[in-house]
Amino acid sequence: MTHVLIVDDDVDSAAMLSELIAMQGLTVASAHSLREARKQLALQAPDLVLLDLRLPDGSGMDLFADPELLANAEVVLITGHASLETSILALRLGAVDYLVKPINLKHLQGVLSRATKPAVLKAEAADLTANVATTGSFGQLWGRTPIMQRVYEQITRVAGSGVTVFITGESGTGKEVVAQTIHDLSRRRKMPFLGVNCGAISPNLIESEIFGHEKGSFTGADRQHQGFFERAAGGTLFLDEITEMPLDLQVKLLRVLETGRFLRVGATQSQETDVRIIAATNRSPMQAVAEGHLRVDLMYRLNVFPIDLPPLRDRLADVPLLAERFLRLMGEQEGREKRFLPEALEQLVAYDWPGNVRELRNAVQRAYVMAPGDTIDAQWLPQRAEGAPGALAPRASGPAPAPASEPRAEMALQQGEPNGSVLLPLGISLAEAEQTLILATLKHYGRQKERTAAALGISLKTLYNRLKQYAADDKV
Repeated sequence: MTHVLIVDDDVDSAAMLSELIAMQGLTVASAHSLREARKQLALQAPDLVLLDLRLPDGSGMDLFADPELLANAEVVLITGHASLETSILALRLGAVDYLVKPINLKHLQGVLSRATKPAVLKAEAADLTANVATTGSFGQLWGRTPIMQRVYEQITRVAGSGVTVFITGESGTGKEVVAQTIHDLSRRRKMPFLGVNCGAISPNLIESEIFGHEKGSFTGADRQHQGFFERAAGGTLFLDEITEMPLDLQVKLLRVLETGRFLRVGATQSQETDVRIIAATNRSPMQAVAEGHLRVDLMYRLNVFPIDLPPLRDRLADVPLLAERFLRLMGEQEGREKRFLPEALEQLVAYDWPGNVRELRNAVQRAYVMAPGDTIDAQWLPQRAEGAPGALAPRASGPAPAPASEPRAEMALQQGEPNGSVLLPLGISLAEAEQTLILATLKHYGRQKERTAAALGISLKTLYNRLKQYAADDKV
């Protein structure tokens, strides 16, 4: 049976907590000072310690000075307010979560239900780390290069805690896979993992999708709708492409992260939420702030534990391992095994992969389909292009662009230029310029959407969203 130790100098608060915990069918003991806490830890090793940092004979932090005392126990901090500093402190000390006074029964139940001995999580992480040397995999992630092993180390370190994680990296590097791996190694693994791409939802609907809405709150709201915060209760909510979220909604998200409460659209009563937030973006966070795509206060609130994923071109030694895995999966799906010839793998390693792992997977699948026999040569694989692969040509200096009155055809891609270029007339709106650039780049890359998104520096889902907005299928 799970045993809980409460370390709190507030006698009434500790007594109330003891009753609530006992109602959950767990054993519980209390200590009101560091001295009593050490005595209780020696008498019966707890599975969970609820620790107030302010005690009459010192700080609760002093218990961490002796690793043996808390070696086999989870530690949850008891704090007067939730803040970024509290999150960082919890991670630095080795605590897995924190409860805010006055302690809410729902949050307490969530902490108790997730109680897991640290040794169990450490053993699972050790098994995954051992697999890297033998199979090259760390859960759903693949790669043996040192830069990826550093990512695995970061995942192992943060998964067991409850702090917010901010994943950055180019499109196609596997940000959602990293988020899923963190969830799978966490104490929330038995609860939902929900992902939402902030760039793939209409700005008019994103607030309703994330927070939910009440019946009749707007035209078409014919029933109550649960948002992602409710559906992910007790689990993990992955907010992909967070910089695509409207700024006014970012303010509301920041409020939820600070208070642990949210409001449905059209509601008058706020609700408590118990979810772990993992956010991701394919932009540089500081650049996104400078460009007005991300609020600086939200960035600091999300960026408690940053993980930066390397592009595939920075770990080309992993390409054969990844390609072989994708080929094996394709063979299992189609019921026919195929293999790469040595020159095919050499060509894969020589390519720069602007679309990263996602582009590699699609290239392998296409080569599998096109190869007539059981072997795959270099014929159907992407080749390294002249100049900078996957990049648009830099803006040329010289005469000013054509005036705005010139025909729209002047904005088409000029195929005669090296790598292609786009001419935009003065006076064109920003929205029109963006549309022209996207459509021209799409045409330049033969309607290969992944390469187009990589060249433009946006996510594939964002590209699809843009194409839908101006009915691209009728224009290309």
